Amino acid sequence: MRGEPSCPKCGGRVRAPGLFADTWQCAAHGAVHPVQPVVPPSVGALAVVVERTRVPVWMPWPLPVGWLFSGVACAGDDRSGGRATAVACTGPGPLGGPGELVLVAEEPGVGLGAHYAGIPGPDPGPRLRTGRPPEAKVLAAGRPTPLWHVADAPADRAVFAGEAMGLWLWAVVWPELCGPLLYEDMVLTDLRDAGSEIELVPCGALSPRLMAPDG
Repeated sequence: MRGEPSCPKCGGRVRAPGLFADTWQCAAHGAVHPVQPVVPPSVGALAVVVERTRVPVWMPWPLPVGWLFSGVACAGDDRSGGRATAVACTGPGPLGGPGELVLVAEEPGVGLGAHYAGIPGPDPGPRLRTGRPPEAKVLAAGRPTPLWHVADAPADRAVFAGEAMGLWLWAVVWPELCGPLLYEDMVLTDLRDAGSEIELVPCGALSPRLMAPDG
């Protein structure tokens, strides 16, 4: 996704609005909200996304011990504003070894969360196991938010999804053994409400998961 806008649903190239279409176009998916080029994590890059987006920018806050902010992606353009955001964090897994977490907030139909989850999209829909109690609960902007396992995700990751503030909230963790991160009542903050505290976010190296989520 680095270097030029891409499709949120497949990561492929998109064509800018022009004479024959007033929206960004993917050859496979038609009109899409383009994912803007991913840049190395910094407070400045995070602030740009926070300023432009129409959807939450979720981050665990405070971050778990030893965890760092490792990148942000946004789907949308200057005209439409951000319609989906993805925040990556990296740190020690609860069972040892490194772990990675990507939190996605998006409007229905965008498809960014499904892309990181490694499943057909655009929305979790019937893959949510809502017929039983939620496997995880987070506190999103002060509101208890249930999350369910998303079926059929690749074996290398654990995928959860639910609704927060009327939008999809996805939580994708690598490896799958890091799933217990979401069992511990994680507190999520919408960084649009963080104010000057955003300057305290500790930054690490860019997560490769934002660049190649299916790898």
